[in-house]
Amino acid sequence: MFKFVKGNLESIDGVAVYPIIGLLIFFLFFVGLFLWVVTAKKSHIEEVSNIPLEDDTININQN
Repeated sequence: MFKFVKGNLESIDGVAVYPIIGLLIFFLFFVGLFLWVVTAKKSHIEEVSNIPLEDDTININQN
């Protein structure tokens, strides 16, 4: 099966750029995610981490 895919891809001009674009998207996504985690407010992280521990009642005094 790999020979079938490789044979078709060799006939496409400029196909080598697609793995590079995929790697860049992958890398930029995780760099952005890392920066978001590092710069996130500690109060927000604490609030989100406590969501599974809360009961099902609705808190009306939300900020």
